[in-house]
Amino acid sequence: MIMKLKLILGFFSVLLSLNLAFSQELDCNVRVNSRQVEGTDKRVFEALQKSIHEFMNNTSFTNYQYKVGERIECTMLFTINTWNRPDEFSGKLNIVLERPVFGTSYKTPLFNWVDKDIQFDYVEQQPIEFNENSYTSNLASLLGYYAYLMIGMDFDSFKKFGGTPFFEKANNIMNLAQNSGRRGWKSFESRKNRYWLIENYLNNSYAGVREASYLYHRQGLDKMQDNLEMGRSKITEALELLQKVNQQRPNLFILKLFVETKSDELINIYKEASSMQKNKAVNILKELDPANSSSYDQIMQNE
Repeated sequence: MIMKLKLILGFFSVLLSLNLAFSQELDCNVRVNSRQVEGTDKRVFEALQKSIHEFMNNTSFTNYQYKVGERIECTMLFTINTWNRPDEFSGKLNIVLERPVFGTSYKTPLFNWVDKDIQFDYVEQQPIEFNENSYTSNLASLLGYYAYLMIGMDFDSFKKFGGTPFFEKANNIMNLAQNSGRRGWKSFESRKNRYWLIENYLNNSYAGVREASYLYHRQGLDKMQDNLEMGRSKITEALELLQKVNQQRPNLFILKLFVETKSDELINIYKEASSMQKNKAVNILKELDPANSSSYDQIMQNE
């Protein structure tokens, strides 16, 4: 009897370990805000939120093994502005992606972005069918595109250019959606949309931004717990790399997005730096982000 019990417990232990090893990549908090839509029947929005949550958290987007605690943390806030009954929705999507910093409880923002051209059809209780190699619906394409984009950003922060395979998948989804008639997928519609976002990440001319992300996170933030000054110096190297890219291509979309996402964090990183480091960082940051130039004066307050 004891032997049988041990075998049963061992069997369930194996099942549990397999479940943990093959968990999906994303730990995504999904919210749907429908306050701007007239009407009292909100069941469809609750169903939409549940469907998107299940899709993002239960879909395996890669062949990599993720334990539950290793999943990539993100938040997706859909704000629905219009509902053309019975099944057409439009609005905006705010995405926040975070990454843990080694040896700490701190989570650093990787991506903070508002997509203002969200349009899709959704039928309550109908599953979201996704195929990375074909266009099935605009909602599926939007979710798949951003899933691969976020996975790519996460990989880039741990390994130099490690996100390339996932950016390529997002680019493929973008190309397949070109003829959907929905906004956000074409180059001429805006200089800041899904087309240009993935174009910038895959354009070798702007590879310095991705290399800076690796320096900033893996060689910088992750090292600061053990060696504060060495970690900060790597972050300074990352800023110098971004400065070079900016001199070649001023106002580059993903460069501006990176600095805007990191601005508050950078202010805190350099507040306790040496005078020389402070001066260098402030000069670079004001060059990269002139619209928020006055914010970076906070770094010099203790001088």
